[in-house]
Amino acid sequence: MSDARAKRRLPRPTPRDVVSGFVTGLFSIPEGMAYATVGGFSAPMGLWSGAVPTVIGSVFSRTVLMVTTLTSAIALSAKSVLTDAGLDPSDLGSVAALTLMVGLWMALLGVLRLGSVMSFVSTAVMTGFTAGIAVQIVAGVVKDATGYVPQSHNTVGKLVEALAHVGDWDGPTVAVALATVAAWAALSLVPRLRKTATLLALVVVTVVVTLLGSDVELVSDIAAIPRSLPPFTLPDVGALPDLVSGGFAIALIALAQAAGIGAAVPNPDGSRTNVSKDFTAQGLANVAGGFFGALPTGGSLSRTGVATSGGAQTRWAGIFSGVWLIVIVLAVGPLAGAIPMAVIGGLLLVIGGELVAGRWADIVLVFRTSWLSAAALVVTFLATTQLPLQQAIFLGAALSIVLFAVQAAKRGRLIQLVPTGDGDFGVEDAPSDLPSGRTTVLHYVGTGFFAEVNRLEEEWPHTAHTRDAALVISLRGSAGIPSTTFLKSLDRLLARWQDHGVEVVVCGVPEELARRFAVSGVAERLRDAVVPQTDVLLGSVREAYDLAERRRTARASGTSSSKEHPS
Repeated sequence: MSDARAKRRLPRPTPRDVVSGFVTGLFSIPEGMAYATVGGFSAPMGLWSGAVPTVIGSVFSRTVLMVTTLTSAIALSAKSVLTDAGLDPSDLGSVAALTLMVGLWMALLGVLRLGSVMSFVSTAVMTGFTAGIAVQIVAGVVKDATGYVPQSHNTVGKLVEALAHVGDWDGPTVAVALATVAAWAALSLVPRLRKTATLLALVVVTVVVTLLGSDVELVSDIAAIPRSLPPFTLPDVGALPDLVSGGFAIALIALAQAAGIGAAVPNPDGSRTNVSKDFTAQGLANVAGGFFGALPTGGSLSRTGVATSGGAQTRWAGIFSGVWLIVIVLAVGPLAGAIPMAVIGGLLLVIGGELVAGRWADIVLVFRTSWLSAAALVVTFLATTQLPLQQAIFLGAALSIVLFAVQAAKRGRLIQLVPTGDGDFGVEDAPSDLPSGRTTVLHYVGTGFFAEVNRLEEEWPHTAHTRDAALVISLRGSAGIPSTTFLKSLDRLLARWQDHGVEVVVCGVPEELARRFAVSGVAERLRDAVVPQTDVLLGSVREAYDLAERRRTARASGTSSSKEHPS
């Protein structure tokens, strides 16, 4: 690597990067613990997920301010995948294997430059998935926020059961959880404190509860937070085959969440982001994190927002975030054990609410766009609350593809281009019957997608009663997906038109489509009646129209036009 490239990769840190890293690292303590807890993992794993993976991700990411760490969706998905694979979420070797598998998938997608894979997860699907995750978070925190333990294993069932047993809620626990939400809301009203309201609410309520001596469950009652470096952990290699599909699902979830960070947080140095390179960076972060006690991680928009609001200027802000977290844990780690679980429960209620609030505009947009998009959102939401999360995201991706197929099939249509006499063309609806005694120009609007082609085949003008006619088919900017179905359909149509004596010229044909015409045999039927795409928008249409008219009139007068070539 040249000195110039090395300088761009790891520039000199700034004082603002140090401060931003400290704020982000400190914020990662309560949020990481909260996410790990809602996922059913021990709180320290949430801490370690913001250490080594964050440092490695910041070093290699092409979105220089992106912070790679644990998110709520990843935490919930990780537990779902491990349970579905018959593995124990409390077994460190199994967790390490899952984190490693997620990293390998991410790295592979990055190396293959498959950043476009995120286009298969539509906004409607991600919105439904995020809303479902919010409900999962709230359902998962019922015990910590109310003291009541639901017996139902269903997400919605837990909420219904908890509401039906309000009388069994623990008063002090509910009071602490509500106080946390209230403290967060009050602090969020102060512009300068809005970004750190979560951290400050945790500290303030924890101090008050400690001073009052309230009898509520503490983090230390669940898991001790050691004053130590992230533990070296060996992945359970034998568990890897059982985690292939689940690891891919989590990789998709994490990458989908991170895909928009580059657009939302541009690089301060003006360099371009690269989604595929970011895939690789997150993959390396997970591969490394798997050996140091981390849960699967991905680019976090919320944590990136904290870093940027703290003044981050270079990738060093993310590096310092991971380093500061380790330093803080080594210095005062055990003090985090004094945090009441009800405080974390209150913070998770806030996080669940923020997830919905952050997606509310998208929810409204989806429902206003089309009933198909709305259906995809609702189905994904229901799947997220009723099925293992990895199955929900696969179902969502499948729904996205089906949604595209339906919309693409509806997009195709035919329009008539009518000569205006001054060398230009007007636009009219395509005729149901091909007019006799003149040349008709039809422009194909569509992609050539097979579902679209099958629908349009019967919409071409009928020629049973047509005499002395020519037809120009304009394909400029269309048939971008020249499927086998499109080529076979065109071949059948050409045969039918030629049987009825219709002269056919196809124009606006790009080189790739011309090659496919030659391979499929369509070129044989058209012979020399193919006009290539030109640099002038309607140039090929005019040329094809003139050619078709000459051939039509020649046929009508009984002379052969077989030697006529496009000029």
